[in-house]
Parts: sequence; structure tokens; C-alpha cells
Amino acid sequence: MNVNRSRQIAEEMDQQDLLKHFRKQFFIESDDTIYLDGNSLGRLPNTTKTLLSEVVEKQWGTKLIESWNRNWYQKPAQLGDKIAPIIGASPGEVIVSDSTSLNLYKLAHAALKYQKGKTNIVSDELNFPTDLYILQGLIKEFDSDYTLELARTHDGISIKTEEIKSKITKKTALVVLSLVAFKSAFMYPLDEITQYAHDMGALVLWDLSHVAGAVEIELNQSGADMAVGCTYKYLNGGPGSPAFLYVRKELQEKLNSPVQGWFGDARPFEFDLNYRPAKGIRKFLTGTPPVLNLMAIEPGVDMINDAGIGNIHDKSIKLSEFFISLVVSELVEPGFTLGSPDDANQRGSHVSLKHREAYRICQALIQPKTSAIKIIPDFREPDNIRFGFTPLYTTFTEVWQTVRRLQEIVKTKEYENYGDERSEVT
Repeated sequence: MNVNRSRQIAEEMDQQDLLKHFRKQFFIESDDTIYLDGNSLGRLPNTTKTLLSEVVEKQWGTKLIESWNRNWYQKPAQLGDKIAPIIGASPGEVIVSDSTSLNLYKLAHAALKYQKGKTNIVSDELNFPTDLYILQGLIKEFDSDYTLELARTHDGISIKTEEIKSKITKKTALVVLSLVAFKSAFMYPLDEITQYAHDMGALVLWDLSHVAGAVEIELNQSGADMAVGCTYKYLNGGPGSPAFLYVRKELQEKLNSPVQGWFGDARPFEFDLNYRPAKGIRKFLTGTPPVLNLMAIEPGVDMINDAGIGNIHDKSIKLSEFFISLVVSELVEPGFTLGSPDDANQRGSHVSLKHREAYRICQALIQPKTSAIKIIPDFREPDNIRFGFTPLYTTFTEVWQTVRRLQEIVKTKEYENYGDERSEVT
């Protein structure tokens, strides 16, 4: 594609973008920094700065302990109800609590207890490592008879539907999968896998960390049993912000949390010495929530609901399709290959590119020596550069600039000016 023409197309798409006004609602220090790491940490909403100041100075500073009743105590459930429409859930099915890892532990433990007699757990080798670590720990905790079966990838990018189905048998208690794979953005067919697992008598636990806030999904419609997800990526809740968990209503009274913390008690401020689980989703709360982090989640979630998850997903597809079209026309010769599915129906909101010099190219993007434009993606071993497209603030012109910069870095071998020693956080 002609360089000038491709830039013109990008600018035209920006002008037609229904969500373009949301970009101004984020703190963006410089337009010379292109931030494409929203699948690891979203940008800071401007409202969050104002809100946190109010929480610290007035709610904490002035109202002190009164703020628990005024503002804080019900916030995990209130935020859960705001996240619910973003993931296709109903009120009372989502609550904000703890970390994604701890939530996955709680729900997986509860499911295995409920599915007593079935000793097979199914996941895949593209899953995020912490999910597998949790499952491996549960097997040690429960019984040596439990087994973890991993579906294998045929191309390092995706898992064939028949491959994952072949692992699910009548002995399967639980299927634990990331709806969107963290490296490649491969996305499972939610409805089909959930239905098949149910037909085999298994429960399904979905990790929505690389989905929530960018991709339109329908947990209720699919019959999904349980889900977990983080709030610091596309939900823009801030670094280390608490996660969420989902349990469909029909299942809530059948599952019991293995971590019986006081916030999950039916009447915590009676301080009874014997635990009495709360009804519904609240039973999966544990200890006192980190209030400042908790309160910071709301502005990003409100913005997503205002924009509409359907509109967000539509722009996500347009951004990634435009990026991939430029990759195909401009970056194949310089040695890049696509590390994500080329079908938008099988892909989340990030795109991975593979290159033998991926790490050093990534460093050249982030710490430019010859360009005024700083581009921040992230690197995943062994040779993946991930570009996360957050529709509320990513522009099509930024996508175009990114491809042009990649061309420049490889053509001039600028990456040779950087070492290959890995940073602690990549």
C-alpha cells in the first residue's frame, strides 16, 4: 500500500471514529508517546486522579471511619454490577475481590469440591502460567489421583477446537481456559466450548483478563459457570487494582469458598466466632479490600459502559485489521511474521508480531535514538512483540506510525544499538 495513501486512510478512520472523544478523558502527557501496552496496564483516566484526591482528602482525611458506611463497604458489589454488562453477566453475579490468581484458586477449589468423584482437570499450554500454577497447587492439595490434561497447540498461536474437546471426558471435573491467550490473542469459541463441557458433565472457569473491556462477550448467553479477570488492563483500573470474579446465579449456592474471610460472612460486624457464609456472590469476598485501589476502578468501568462494549469491540477489530493489513504489505520482507490469528473472530484486542530480534526491536521502540516518537508495546518470550489496542484511546494514525517506525528500525538496523539482556519486567 502506498505510504501516503495508508496514512490518509488512517486519518480518515480517525475522523469517522465514534469513540474518538474518549481519548481526551485520559491523561496523555505527550502525543509523541504511543501507548500500545493497554493489555498489560491501561492508561490513567483523568477522572481517577480527581476521584482519588477526593477519596484521600475527604473520605479518608475528613470523614475517616464514617466512609465505610458512606462509600466503601458496598463498593465491591457495586463495581461488580457495573462490570457485569461489560462481560454479559447479570446483577448479583460479579464481585470485585482480591487478585485474579486468588479468585481463580477460590473458584477452582469450590468447583472441584462440588464435582467430587471426578478427578480430571483440563487446560491448555497457551494459558497464562499463573493459572496453571494454581491448578498444579490444587492437585497437590487435593489428591494425587487428580490429573491436569493440557491441550496442545499445533502452531504456537492457537488451539484447535477438536483438540480441546478431545481432552474433556466424563471424568473431567473442571475446564480452565483463558478466553483470549496472553501471547497470541487467540480467542476460543465461548459458546461451543462451554456447551461441550456441559454435555460431558464438566464445569468451565474462564479467565477474562485479556478480554474484559475490549471484546464483547456474553457469559449468561453462553451458560458460562464461572469466570475471573483483572481490572488493570482494558478496564483501566490502575496497577495492581483488585480483580473480579463471576459465578452464575444457579451455581452460587452450590459452591463454597475455601478462603472463609470475614468479609464473606453473612453478618461480619456481629463478629461471631463461627463462619456463616453470605448468600450469593458475596460469600467469595475474603478480607478487608484495599480501598484506594478499589475506588480507582470505577472511572474506567463507567467510561466503558458509556461507550458501549459493542462499539468498543467494533473499533478493536478495525484497529487490529488495519494493523495486520499494514504488516502484510510492509513488514513481511523485513522479517516479521504474524503471531496472532488472522481471523478477527478468533482474536482478542492485541496482535503479536514475531521477529528473531524482537526484544531489541522492542527496546528501540521504547527508547528511540533516532526518532521523536516513543512507542510502548511489550515483549513476551521468546520472540513476540505484543501490540495492545485499547479502543478508547488508541488511534488509527498511531497504528500507522507504529508500522512505519518498525520499518525504520529494521531497515537501518537501529536495534543493533541495544543489548539483549532482559529487564526484570518485559
